[in-house]
Amino acid sequence: MTAYRLNLRVFWPLVTCGCTAILYVLQALSSSQAGAALEGSGLGAPLLKASLLLLLLLACLALRYRARLPGRAQRPAGLAESPEGAWSELRRRRQQRRRDLLGEFYEQQLRLSPHVLGHSKAHVSLVVGELVRAGKAPDRLASRGDFVQVGSAYEQHKVRSPDCFDVLVPLRLPPRLELRVQPRRGTEAGLLGAFVCALQVAAGCAHDEAGSGPSPRVAGALSEALCVELPSAQGGGRHLSSALVLRWFQGHVQRCLGAVRSRLQERCRVSLAVGPGRPLTLHIAPRSDYVCCHLSMAVRLTPAIPFGEALYLTPLPSAQPPAPGKLGAFWTLNVSKPEQKLLGFFKEQAPADSCHLKCLQILKGLRDLGGRSLEQPLGSQWNRILSSYVLKTALLWLLLRGPLQAWEDQFLVERLENLFLFLVESLQRRELLHLFLGNPKLPEALSLPKILKEAAPVNLLADFDGPTLDKVAGQLLNTWKQAPKIIRMYSGHRYRRKHPA
Repeated sequence: MTAYRLNLRVFWPLVTCGCTAILYVLQALSSSQAGAALEGSGLGAPLLKASLLLLLLLACLALRYRARLPGRAQRPAGLAESPEGAWSELRRRRQQRRRDLLGEFYEQQLRLSPHVLGHSKAHVSLVVGELVRAGKAPDRLASRGDFVQVGSAYEQHKVRSPDCFDVLVPLRLPPRLELRVQPRRGTEAGLLGAFVCALQVAAGCAHDEAGSGPSPRVAGALSEALCVELPSAQGGGRHLSSALVLRWFQGHVQRCLGAVRSRLQERCRVSLAVGPGRPLTLHIAPRSDYVCCHLSMAVRLTPAIPFGEALYLTPLPSAQPPAPGKLGAFWTLNVSKPEQKLLGFFKEQAPADSCHLKCLQILKGLRDLGGRSLEQPLGSQWNRILSSYVLKTALLWLLLRGPLQAWEDQFLVERLENLFLFLVESLQRRELLHLFLGNPKLPEALSLPKILKEAAPVNLLADFDGPTLDKVAGQLLNTWKQAPKIIRMYSGHRYRRKHPA
């Protein structure tokens, strides 16, 4: 059975003409007196023939119009009357309309200008470079003099506006001091995958009087200032506190900014923002045409302790100010550089027109739109559960499954649907494992450190309760199904809000 749409603009005029013709025929047949007169005069038969010819002409026009319906002439002969062929054609057109809408959404609201992004990154590098070089010191805890660029702006999947950046500032311990890093014991919520760091004098240096390094007394003073005592259930002993180091780092950056502010004031206005449970943020407002785009930028500065090759320990993120001896004593392993290396590996192996980063950007955009109508407390949980890191981890897991040839740009809608369904299934299973910790399936070409391969697996969803994950899964699935409607609803100028940094 052939599926087609009725054009009412043509249908009703045809019906009117047909009814009129039938009315003439009935009038000619039912009017006996007039019929006899016409028969006597020889005009009855021609009038009846003319009416029948008119009906035949209208029928031919209707069949010709039906044959010219869109899509009928282009279908193969064997598929024209097939229900499977009709549904396949309908699904193909629906997919094409969805693809066009998603492409327009990406181009108009998500895609960054390479020109603007390049200028913004250059200005951030200049300002942060001046700042960290001013904090170098050879004989005490200080910044190492360089910085590490991390986050979506440097991985080519940032959306909307290049106004927020993430930078790690590596710290250098005084000479002859070292850290003993160990995984934290226990399964307490919020501490999965955490590490503890014991500060100690390097072996063979404790009694070296001729050395230039600090004496045990100096090490003891540093331990008193930046370490906390852990309870015996968590290993015991004094360990380097991420909370105290973060507090020291804030004062250190403020002193460095005071030293370089005069050199930067001709180019930009620079200020620091510090708040409980928030990362230290450097705000940069250009003064001149050095940045032709005149964007105000926010740079999140995070202290980092080097640990192995391209690995860093950073303070464990917390929404509340940490209490001494609890969250303040623990660190998390930052694997941003291995993640950048893995993304570069996929870029080399995938097709030239691969859409994997584009899928991640569209996923972020739909996540933001899908959470706008949610009521609290689900609204706040939505962004925590579907954080950018969780979305990126889901994408990397799918890329590892392969094949990479399936990520060609022509399959954008199919791959984006797979990404949504993978996230929904992970939420329903209450499990999305960290990609680098305890994962033996990573490519050997990455040459990852041994500590990553031997680490215990970490579930990124372990801190959230089941009912909340089910609600988020349902809303996420509905967001994908209603994506065209949601995009149209929030695509007007009234709803195009600029997301704060």
